[in-house]
Amino acid sequence: MNEKASSGTEPQPGAPVKKVERSPAEWKERLTPEQYRIARKGGTERAFTGKYWDTKTPGIYRCICCDAPLFSSETKFESGTGWPSFSDVLDPELVTEREDRSLFMRRTEALCGVCDAHLGHVFPDGPLPTGLRYCLNSASLRLEPAPQGSGASSADEKMEGMGSSE
Repeated sequence: MNEKASSGTEPQPGAPVKKVERSPAEWKERLTPEQYRIARKGGTERAFTGKYWDTKTPGIYRCICCDAPLFSSETKFESGTGWPSFSDVLDPELVTEREDRSLFMRRTEALCGVCDAHLGHVFPDGPLPTGLRYCLNSASLRLEPAPQGSGASSADEKMEGMGSSE
């Protein structure tokens, strides 16, 4: 059920985004009920319960639905919210935004630019240089760990240099 849902080709920066479209039945076959509720129906997982809220493993966070590369562990930070938080996207074409007026609030929803999966929300209270906080649902993501010996430093090492606890 949690199989890689890749369309077979890695999106190239600056190239037009090839949209992935599937029927609700097809998404239900590929995703767990929780992933479907959150990524396809715009749900939210409870704070401090998601798989990645405190993960420090270096790597790339991909869309659970289409496998598009969305966020790097290098921009992940401890926001204190209980959800994985990132200060920037890998490619602005692969993460889109739209106004969300649900729950009597006005927020900005973050979506996968390839398959329109609900990722979470973006807020203007993150760390510099972007000042953004992409507050995401773990159920909408899949972490692809960096290869061993790739020279990628851990999120811990990067954050220690920034004065963060993560």
